[in-house]
Order: sequence, then C-alpha cells, then structure tokens
Amino acid sequence: MDSFETKLLLALFLPGLLVVLFTRVTFSPIVGLVLTVALVAASVYAGFTHNWVLYVADALSLTAGFWYAKRMVDKTRTERE
Repeated sequence: MDSFETKLLLALFLPGLLVVLFTRVTFSPIVGLVLTVALVAASVYAGFTHNWVLYVADALSLTAGFWYAKRMVDKTRTERE
C-alpha cells in the first residue's frame, strides 16, 4: 500500500475512534472532540498531513465519531434514569 493510501485509511477511521475513546474516558463528547482536534492539529503542524483530501477525511471521521459518541452518552444517560 502506498503512503498516501495508508494515511487516507487512517484519516478515515482513527479520529472517529479517538473521539469515542476520549468520550468514554471523560464522559463528555465535547471534551473528546476537542482533545482529538488538538491531536489532529498537532499532526498537521508537524507536517504529517499536507493534502486537502486528508483534511476532508479527518473532518468526516471527526463528525461521525462525535455523532456516535453523543449518541452513546445519551443512551447511557437514559438507561440510568
């Protein structure tokens, strides 16, 4: 697999998974999203991402991860009531 293909595959899945992971740890989807955006911004600053296609893939993954994390937290809160 080419380096770009690997980066694209990781950009499609890793940010979303990180949002869910950080949400599970902090119990807040907003905090999970902010921490993940900070990690993505650090990788962009370090020069690992330098293509607009990867930016779009990161954004899509962040959106999907935030949606799932919010849904997960809401479901847990309604089950506890």
